[in-house]
Amino acid sequence: MPGSANLNIMIKAARKAGRSLVKDFREVENLQVSMKGAGDFVSRADVAAEKILKEELLGARPNYGWLAEEEGKEIEGADPTRRWIVDPLDGTTNFLHGLPHWAVSIALEHRGKIVAGVIFDAAKDEMYFAEKGEGAWMNETRIRVSGRHRMIESIFATGLPFGGRADLPATIQDLARLLPATAGVRRWGAASLDMAYVASGRYDGFWERGLKPWDIAAGIILVQEAGGLIEPLREGGDIFGDGEVICSNEPIFSHFSKVIRQRG
Repeated sequence: MPGSANLNIMIKAARKAGRSLVKDFREVENLQVSMKGAGDFVSRADVAAEKILKEELLGARPNYGWLAEEEGKEIEGADPTRRWIVDPLDGTTNFLHGLPHWAVSIALEHRGKIVAGVIFDAAKDEMYFAEKGEGAWMNETRIRVSGRHRMIESIFATGLPFGGRADLPATIQDLARLLPATAGVRRWGAASLDMAYVASGRYDGFWERGLKPWDIAAGIILVQEAGGLIEPLREGGDIFGDGEVICSNEPIFSHFSKVIRQRG
């Protein structure tokens, strides 16, 4: 099992932030019945989790850079080659609605490549982690992408655009082409966990548009180290720059990517 100093720092930070969020999540479930709603409370929970992560990660590695969802702005580190890429609460809408499917996501980037990633599903106590060259893990167990070879037996995950986002027509076209060829498509509302589920063989593939670096950074190394293939959605594109990604196990990648990349 991988256990570098940096990975241990990441796991410890994710656990600490996860504990704080679980406590707040129990409160959110109580707030569901109130007219006032839980929106402000969840924003505070998100900010509190980011504060914990910042203290833990930058406390241990003060020279590293920082890019996180809550503040959205990058802090240049004294070491320009390394930065933390962090989402303190991926799946905020699920959290807000009392749905136990959300995660803390931490990635370490070195010279433009993700070298370690942690995705912690605190509600289910599932800690996914991977380090370059060391495989992918969930808690104590080594994980691998699925071995399915046939699209019709495979299930896929994506995000559906909401609130008037411009990528809705493209996603509807994707679904029209993909659904007839598969065993189903899921939309569970947390991209980091979608990628962790591909890495662990629960999903066979995942694609999405309109993502931020902190949504996908940790998932990239998990999928790679679990033996999956991951590429920009647009051939020759840039995953972070375009905010688009497609990944799956190796046997179905060619067919899956062809269906998604096809333009009518």
